[in-house]
Amino acid sequence: MIELQRLREAFRTSLDLPADAPVDDLHYQDNEKWDSLAHMSLVAAIEDEFSVMIDTDDVINMSSFGEAMRILGKYGVDFNE
Repeated sequence: MIELQRLREAFRTSLDLPADAPVDDLHYQDNEKWDSLAHMSLVAAIEDEFSVMIDTDDVINMSSFGEAMRILGKYGVDFNE
């Protein structure tokens, strides 16, 4: 669960959301704060938080919180603790 909290926090911080904002169902097109600039900030925050380098295809495909979880799974981050 720690990994899930870390990812939620990265989303909230990068997208300038309140600390208690629900992000698990967040999608790129549904949030006006999630623009291309915020997307790159989010990717950088996730890379820093989880010590991974996300490849370009995955950066482009990261269109939701759930997709971010799936992509991080490819890089060895386990959300099923």
